Amino acid sequence: MTQSPAIPLPPPDERRRLREAASLTRAQLASRVGVTSEKVRGWETGRSTPRGRKGEKYARLLNSLGAEKELTASHIPAAGPDGPARRRRGWVRDRAVGRRRHGDAAGALTPDQAFDALYSFCAPALVRQTYLLTGRRELARESVERAFHLAWQRWPEVARDRDPAGWVRAVAYDCALSPWHRFRLRHRHPEPPPPDAFDRALMDTLLKLPPSYRRTLLLYDGVGLGLPETAAETEASTRAAANRLVHAREAVAERLPELADPEVLHWRLVELASIERLRAAKPLVVRRSGERRARLWTRAAIAFTVALIATTVLTVRTAPARYEPPVPAGETVQGVPPRVAPGPLSEKEQRLRKKLRKEQQRGPDRLLPQPR
Repeated sequence: MTQSPAIPLPPPDERRRLREAASLTRAQLASRVGVTSEKVRGWETGRSTPRGRKGEKYARLLNSLGAEKELTASHIPAAGPDGPARRRRGWVRDRAVGRRRHGDAAGALTPDQAFDALYSFCAPALVRQTYLLTGRRELARESVERAFHLAWQRWPEVARDRDPAGWVRAVAYDCALSPWHRFRLRHRHPEPPPPDAFDRALMDTLLKLPPSYRRTLLLYDGVGLGLPETAAETEASTRAAANRLVHAREAVAERLPELADPEVLHWRLVELASIERLRAAKPLVVRRSGERRARLWTRAAIAFTVALIATTVLTVRTAPARYEPPVPAGETVQGVPPRVAPGPLSEKEQRLRKKLRKEQQRGPDRLLPQPR
């Protein structure tokens, strides 16, 4: 019976982060260890545990990568600019590391500081992910800011969540894929495509996929989530998520045969997202705009409630105190001759009227009105 390696192994999410920090693909790491790429994926998602000699070799390699990362980080200034490779990999590291960093800092920082730390870590990568999901730069920024507005409004819930970065990512994806955007005037015109022809073809292929397929492909092959996590975030069963992933990969490979390999597709998605100069707003700006928006909605709700109460009171005051039966509908009366309007007088009738007028003036006194 094989035993687990004596060398301590980091958590599954930390294994993936160490590999990406060293600019290694799963295929490259698998060739060093002597296993398949799918085996490495299973170790990084936690579906299987490294065991035996290959597990020991995998553990030693991860520890060496962690030591190299710490040694390299000690020589990098804290406020220095990110390198090209770090910027390229930054958009896929928004799950386990964000949960660990935020979880460690949530107890020691104030809510404002903890929110700013989560935003600074997740927002740049999330904007690039949302751009691949929608193909629109401004919509990607709006969706991410809206997601963080909701996160700040529900901060106690988000702070206690096992994966705050995943919570925000799910909300941002939902906002970006909302069907109501099609009714906005500025979203009826396409935005300028990427300058490279291959990038344009890849973006066009992604946008032609159904939204659920596109989201599944981005989460699994772009962000690097496991299949159960992808299914949970897309609110689908594991089998449905697997079918969507297979059909999405087939659609991409049919138009772009160079991306038939999932590893090549992963890094191509990373490069496509990195070429766009997408910058997120400052955390303080997002937090204050969220608070201002929450105040406006609160005031609008209060005004609507007051108007509803006033209308109710007015209705109660002006309503009748007792029941008044309604007036019955009119009925047609039969046998009444129709009313005839008088027409023009004939010559004979006119002579008679003149005669009567004269006789009235010359008649007896009793016909005349008596003055009082």
